[in-house]
Amino acid sequence: MTSSKQQEAEAAEHDPQVVVAPAGGPHSPRKDRGLWRDLTSYWILGLCNNYGYVVMLSAAHDIIKQFNPTDDDEASATGRNCHLVSTGAILLADVLPSLFVKMLMPFFPFWVNFRIAIAVACSAAGFLLVGFAHAEWMALLGVIITSASSGIGETTFLAYSSRYNKNVISTWSSGTGGAGVIGSLSYATLRDLDVSPRNTMLIMLVFPAIEAFAFWLLLRRPQVDILPVTAVESTEVLISDDKPLVGFKEKLSYIKHLFKYMLPLCLVYFFEYFINQGLFELVYFENIFLDKDSQYRWLNVDYQIGVFISRSSVNIFQLDKIWLMSIFQFINVIYFLTEVILWYTPSIWIVFVIVLWEGLLGGGAYVNTFYRMSKEISPERQQFAMAMVVQSDSYGIALAGFLAIPVHNAICGLPAAVRSVVW
Repeated sequence: MTSSKQQEAEAAEHDPQVVVAPAGGPHSPRKDRGLWRDLTSYWILGLCNNYGYVVMLSAAHDIIKQFNPTDDDEASATGRNCHLVSTGAILLADVLPSLFVKMLMPFFPFWVNFRIAIAVACSAAGFLLVGFAHAEWMALLGVIITSASSGIGETTFLAYSSRYNKNVISTWSSGTGGAGVIGSLSYATLRDLDVSPRNTMLIMLVFPAIEAFAFWLLLRRPQVDILPVTAVESTEVLISDDKPLVGFKEKLSYIKHLFKYMLPLCLVYFFEYFINQGLFELVYFENIFLDKDSQYRWLNVDYQIGVFISRSSVNIFQLDKIWLMSIFQFINVIYFLTEVILWYTPSIWIVFVIVLWEGLLGGGAYVNTFYRMSKEISPERQQFAMAMVVQSDSYGIALAGFLAIPVHNAICGLPAAVRSVVW
């Protein structure tokens, strides 16, 4: 009895938002009728948190084109119709602030309401800045603020998930995949309907509002079921892996145990975003039903469909060998690198299939990594572990952005190839 009461007091003391549920209460595994609210909320939060990030990447080609029009003389000299500034520049503006935020967040106090308020405000500000941009620096600032919003939200929501049913990880991942499809598809559709970039960004302001609704009104406050004393009677001393991490030094020392999750995920995203932001823009098929700009936008939609499918599949199919996905993604890099130099693929539909496969690998690596962690890492350490591992994809994306710019410009300087076979 005493031990149980002590646990309840400690839970309330460390987090005033945590409500201790009595046995058989509303969050009890056997009677959790409100679980749908948590699962639905996390899907919406995943969608809204990543929506702005995806839109900025989908708009990258248009942003670059708006402030860096193609030099006709240079285009005719090479025949490749390239912009001197790669979309990798937008990628860096879209990922570096997020990475910086993700690196700092695990070591700051977990003031969840304050963090989410900042994330929502930054998301709205990012759309407004890009929409009303009259200079390149203003558009890039909007992308940077949107990136920071995404980083704050991702570290906070994933860390917060440790207080809920583990299936919120699968709905969060599905929601982030949905952001890819809905974000890229909505942007491509609105632009193809000749909606101006400014009005497109203003329409998208609805998503920060939906994010606020999902977090503060739909999501239930976390409740902790206190384990009966018998659950810990057989162990006199807590196993070291189950002890909560206390202090900066202890947290820093624990990071090495997370490398098995971080390294494969980092590699998958490095290869993936090197393709997306360094090579996608150079994939071009002449005289087809899509012009050059539309080809870039719809390849992004195709990629995001693959991400959505794989991020939504963890309850059906799990794969622990994330390193295998990094090998397959590297093969995709080889294909796209040779394709944009030699132009040997006879049909854009083949490219669409390979891009879909690329998205499946990236989304699968993400969701399987965090689902594994939810099963393998003790609840006492999950909050910090999730917040740390979520950085690893950003490391890979940032490296891809730095590499994409010189590779893109080098390929732009090559004479255009000729497709000898066209279907």
